[in-house]
Amino acid sequence: MQPAELNLARYSVWLDSETDFAGWRDAARRLALNEVKPDDISWCVASGSQHEPSDLPAVPPGAQLVVPRDFIGHAETAFCHSDPTRFAFLYRLLWRLRTEPKLLAIASDPDTRRLEAMEKAVRRDSHKMHAFVRFRKIGDGDEERYVAWFEPDHYIVERNADFFVRRFTGMRWTILTPHASADWDGERLAIGPGAAKGDAPDQDDTEALWRTYFENIFNPARLKVKAMQKEMPKKYWRNLPEASLIPDLIAGADKAAKEMIARMPTAPSPHHAKVQAKHWPKQDALPELDNATTISELRVAAKGCRRCPLWRDATQTVFGEGPDNAKVIFVGEQPGDQEDLAGKPFVGPAGKVFDAILDDAGVDRQKVYVTNAVKHFKFEPRGKRRIHSKPNAGEVQACRWWIDREFALIKPDLAVALGATAALSLLGKAIPVTKMRGQVVEREDGLRVFLTIHPSFILRIHEPAEKEAERGRFLHDMKQVKALMAT
Repeated sequence: MQPAELNLARYSVWLDSETDFAGWRDAARRLALNEVKPDDISWCVASGSQHEPSDLPAVPPGAQLVVPRDFIGHAETAFCHSDPTRFAFLYRLLWRLRTEPKLLAIASDPDTRRLEAMEKAVRRDSHKMHAFVRFRKIGDGDEERYVAWFEPDHYIVERNADFFVRRFTGMRWTILTPHASADWDGERLAIGPGAAKGDAPDQDDTEALWRTYFENIFNPARLKVKAMQKEMPKKYWRNLPEASLIPDLIAGADKAAKEMIARMPTAPSPHHAKVQAKHWPKQDALPELDNATTISELRVAAKGCRRCPLWRDATQTVFGEGPDNAKVIFVGEQPGDQEDLAGKPFVGPAGKVFDAILDDAGVDRQKVYVTNAVKHFKFEPRGKRRIHSKPNAGEVQACRWWIDREFALIKPDLAVALGATAALSLLGKAIPVTKMRGQVVEREDGLRVFLTIHPSFILRIHEPAEKEAERGRFLHDMKQVKALMAT
């Protein structure tokens, strides 16, 4: 806002920083309740300079500002956008919502579309920050700390700082950006002014190890160059130690993919099941399961399960995993290809999505128990691949015997049904999960069951914007789960 423009406005509002949402919210409330029109306000950021205090009208006695409940959440996200006109735009939305309470539901309205685009840009920038921040070590011993340089498009440092606190609680770190910096000393988080790239250290010894790791996890068979560059724009490459490998990896991807496919069938060797069977106890030789007093004993017993025919083709039983005093149990559908080979639940692609979103939601993965409604992998062979096949109601019912005993031993306060098969197992009837998503159903025994999708659904979405939106919805569900865990 230029000085001449400031003089034309009835009110000049000075915010303490680009992210002073509390200041904007207070000023917007006062002005709206006093019927001050959007064109009569100038919005400015102090940026450390001297300025006159904002001369705002008092709230009229008894006045109340009524707007849709979800507006504040939308506005708080869009407030982090770098558009310098965002303060005025959000006030205009607030002004309209007083008389158009359904405005945010009108997808064709230009202001609604603009708000959605701003939110999407901020969420995408946050996702990039989570993915592309790379710390470099400086100092040793008591002086050891880690510093990263990142260049976001929007004002997202404060918004994302807690994510890095949760993920790197045990180390001291600083993230430098042109807009702001975040510093964690192991106990206290501080937000400071922006910095220059020269303030960040050069590469350290760990980057060679990171490049080796990246080279080994690179999957040439799944390479889509345009999609990769969309998800990892070249602007981030200069700050990523692995970026120097990308051109050569792309150039050799076709040859590497053919070699990988030739030597890596997903199915276990034909003799694998026979070898496993030799070591499985006979069904009539299993311990008295009703007397199992620990999850460990139940897990051993489940290795010889023959309650349905699925054990014949699966590599092994994939039992639940987690602390035996967990307050919440997450129940999925069945193990996938990678879980079947590893013998552990939620370790494949969907499991990685699940872990990442739990972390974003602040749910400690080490404190929850994860299991599946069906304990053996059901699949259809397609050449050398094994393609997931949905378990039927009889198979779910047969395996409910194990689920019931897991719950009886752990005694959780909450169960989370990840998808329709899990809901069928937990509630004994088919549930329209997409319609009832986010709801809590209480069983006759008092157990609360929270309904949501399975994270594999996110992986099946191909359009990036839809995938990101679905990820956001699942993250919202997991935040609800965290809140329920505290009640």
